[in-house]
Amino acid sequence: MSVVWTDTVKEIAGTKLHVSRAGKGPPVLLLHHDIGTVDRLPFYDALAEKFDVLIPHHPGWGKSERPQWMRHPRDIAAVHAWLLTELDLSGVSLVGLGFGGWIAAEMASLAPRDYHKLVLVGAMGIKPPEGDIADQSIVSYIVYPRSGFHDEAAFAAVYGDVTTDQLEAWDIAREMSFRVAWKPYMYSQTLPHLLGGVQSPALIVWGDDDQIVPLSAGQAYARALPVATLTTIPACGHFAEMEKPDAVAKLAIDFLSQR
Repeated sequence: MSVVWTDTVKEIAGTKLHVSRAGKGPPVLLLHHDIGTVDRLPFYDALAEKFDVLIPHHPGWGKSERPQWMRHPRDIAAVHAWLLTELDLSGVSLVGLGFGGWIAAEMASLAPRDYHKLVLVGAMGIKPPEGDIADQSIVSYIVYPRSGFHDEAAFAAVYGDVTTDQLEAWDIAREMSFRVAWKPYMYSQTLPHLLGGVQSPALIVWGDDDQIVPLSAGQAYARALPVATLTTIPACGHFAEMEKPDAVAKLAIDFLSQR
């Protein structure tokens, strides 16, 4: 089956939001990393073969406009919830990758009964009980994404010879990350206390060699969410859906397909 993606622009909270969409079936909102997203990935295609997948560029990232007022991932969560309302979608499952996992968790905490299921892959948003979330401000634009892969070849397979345009996109993404998630860096002091009301079952997926967000953060998510399972993927870094797309897709599809 050939997956066909279409791009649209929706104006939400006075900001033009770029949205890619493909597939048919139950709706899935996929929320990308702090480094942004490439246009297409095998993981995205795999989900779109089973579900109606929507991938918005976060406000200020990629092809979406930057709202000058935005200051917290919870603001992004509200924008994406508004997007789903604008599209008249209900019973949506959330798949959050890294920073997108934090946004998904915020969405679920704000509407504890609204989402069918949650898949959080290497999610930021909770202070790791052991270790620290890697600080991208002290490394170069290319070192940070590269450090999210266990295998250098996996990074090369996705990004190839990194272009100037890609470096610029990472630069813009980094600045936006600092704008909304700087103090404290990449976690919320309040989110862990708000997750206890979430009724959506959650699957938490972690690369066993995640050098950006320690596994202890995944364990903290598993404790904070009432119905959660934590699974690790061997020989895999932070960007698990890029490094081990088949493994992550199988886990996500099997979980999301369960009633």
